[in-house]
Amino acid sequence: MSEQAGRYQRSAGGMVGAMIVLVVVVLAWVGFRALTSSEPASPVQTVDYLREVPVARQTAHFHLVAPPALPKGWRATTVTFSDQPDQHWHLGVLTDKERYVGLEQGTEPVSAMVHKYVDQAPEHGAPVDVAGRSWSTYTDPGGDTALVRRSGSTTTLVVGHDVPRSQLTAYVASLR
Repeated sequence: MSEQAGRYQRSAGGMVGAMIVLVVVVLAWVGFRALTSSEPASPVQTVDYLREVPVARQTAHFHLVAPPALPKGWRATTVTFSDQPDQHWHLGVLTDKERYVGLEQGTEPVSAMVHKYVDQAPEHGAPVDVAGRSWSTYTDPGGDTALVRRSGSTTTLVVGHDVPRSQLTAYVASLR
């Protein structure tokens, strides 16, 4: 056995050179993946809410409402019906401008739903007439606007974040 060092000399310079080569290879790989892979336009998935409506309507102890169709460019992103402990219907949609509109319906009092889905201290506005029915309005400093209606023991709330009131009103008018 020979006591001589290997065929090459190990040095700090050699290690730095190897690290530079490794970093260049990793950066080239990351750049290649960034150019060849495509991200989805929006990470939010679209759901088929119309499939859930008939089942929820059969179970609900109140007149559950939903739009028969969404405006062009709008898409449903969340839909839930909770049966316990209190029944609650939720439909979340994004507008064509990627703004959120939520439909909440249940047996909670108006004040509880407004505090939960709009703000703890909302500003109560003038009521609006939608399809011959009066809806209360609430806003908050963060850009939320809500139209709320109590019918019997059911509260229906439609809230939009940075959504024009005219779009919210049209959406409410489409509820069946």
